[in-house]
Amino acid sequence: MAKGSDHTTKAALITGAGAGIGLATARRLARDGIRVAVNDLDPKAAQDVAASLGAGHIAVPGDVASESDAEQMVAKTLKAFGRLDILVNNAGIGDGAIPAQDQTIDRFRRTVSVHVDGCFLLSRAAARAMGGTGGAIVNLSSIAGQMGIPNRIAYAAAKGAVSMMTRVLACEWAALGIRVNAVAPGYVRTALVDGLIASGQLDAKGIEARTPMRRLADPDEIADVIAFLTSDQASYVTGAIVPVDGGYSAFGAPFDTADIDAAGGAQ
Repeated sequence: MAKGSDHTTKAALITGAGAGIGLATARRLARDGIRVAVNDLDPKAAQDVAASLGAGHIAVPGDVASESDAEQMVAKTLKAFGRLDILVNNAGIGDGAIPAQDQTIDRFRRTVSVHVDGCFLLSRAAARAMGGTGGAIVNLSSIAGQMGIPNRIAYAAAKGAVSMMTRVLACEWAALGIRVNAVAPGYVRTALVDGLIASGQLDAKGIEARTPMRRLADPDEIADVIAFLTSDQASYVTGAIVPVDGGYSAFGAPFDTADIDAAGGAQ
């Protein structure tokens, strides 16, 4: 157990926390007084983030799709903090955003493995660690797991599986006092997305026009919802897939949002 740590202080393990939503979530939970175990595939990224959070936080680098790595991440968290109350399954990769006919089986399998295997392996290990004390697990799904988005076959299949896994585990583990929920973000202004916009692979103006709130999300806005779902204020929430997409998945009109006037009617 880490020197100076307190058994009464909650502990969280966040995967893929070296950047983006994972980093924002690590910062948010740390601000709330929760001790954070920072995972990333890149050991330096995990160590840098843990150090930036201040004393009492640790790095647990590793590949979430590896069973042995997943078990070790949880074991290291328990050794450092003496408990595990929160797991955020955030780690993920893209699938190249290419047509299904051009998708390689290796890329497809790796994308599914990181999202689906990783979510399962960490959740299983965390549930065992939470024991009879209970806890909260939040998975990262996506609008791509809720609605059809062309050229995202592997990513969409993986996120759809994460959503269903969330529901199954919520039902199975409720009796253990473990709540399992997911957030389904829309387009989020991360460094990765900024790069895709800059390279012309994403049309920011088109996304904004299709989104009722007419902008992309900030990572902190996703982190705030994750923090709520892990908190005692969400004590009766389990099995939920919460869209955090500015209304993107709700919008079904045959025109973009610019055609809706301030009174809510079509122009």
